[in-house]
Amino acid sequence: MLYTLAGGGTLCGVSALVLLIVSTSTDFWMQYRYSGSLASQGLWRFCINHKCHSHTITVAFWDATRAFMLLAILSCFTGIILGLSAFVNGAKNKKVKMAGIALIISGFLALLALAIYTGVTVHFFGKRFVDWRFSWSYILGWVAIILSFAAGVFQLCAHQKNNNAEPTISNLPDS
Repeated sequence: MLYTLAGGGTLCGVSALVLLIVSTSTDFWMQYRYSGSLASQGLWRFCINHKCHSHTITVAFWDATRAFMLLAILSCFTGIILGLSAFVNGAKNKKVKMAGIALIISGFLALLALAIYTGVTVHFFGKRFVDWRFSWSYILGWVAIILSFAAGVFQLCAHQKNNNAEPTISNLPDS
């Protein structure tokens, strides 16, 4: 059971990492109509009629969202490495707890990034563009948050089960 929790946590963490990377790197956080053409934007660039351009203005919310997403990716990667090393060495290790904490931090960082993006998009872009919607890159970010939190909880549960399973003097069999 202990290895199942730790392995499940690592698997969820790997899934979260892949989704975080795809979400951060793709150009479909938001789609809208611009001069009659379908347009999309991501954290790094915007595309109109399949021609993409870097964002020409520096807006603090893009920088904040990018930074928190990149930190979430690093934290998730760290959690996976710690989880894998604990899994290989046996889950009787404090690395499982550290992996769980890193994965939960990853979830919070991504949550912060998407909360910032959501707030600014609804209040700024929602008024600027009439026909707009959040797109699949943005949705993958939310799914990654759920997986990251689940991975962290699995790792922390594995660590807790390990601590409860350790023998103490009072429950050792009599010889």
